[in-house]
Amino acid sequence: MRGILAAGTVVLVLLGTGDHLWWLAAVALLYLYATHGRGSPGTTPPAGPGTGAPPDSYRAYRDRRDRQARWERRYRRERPFEARRQEREKSGK
Repeated sequence: MRGILAAGTVVLVLLGTGDHLWWLAAVALLYLYATHGRGSPGTTPPAGPGTGAPPDSYRAYRDRRDRQARWERRYRRERPFEARRQEREKSGK
């Protein structure tokens, strides 16, 4: 796939010496390759009823959750008045 895209881009650039629209086509091709072609995750198969979540996704979730909790504790520690005001507003609604 990379070879085809590289060859297509080279051809479009060479054609672009006479017409600038070919340059735009080469840029569009490279943009599509960068956004959709490389490193894009494929579709994951649906999980069965008894399979549960894969361990990597749960580990990533747990890491995000722990990072968020650390940030919130730090925020409350460094800005106690703002944290109390936010708690009052939350409990009042």
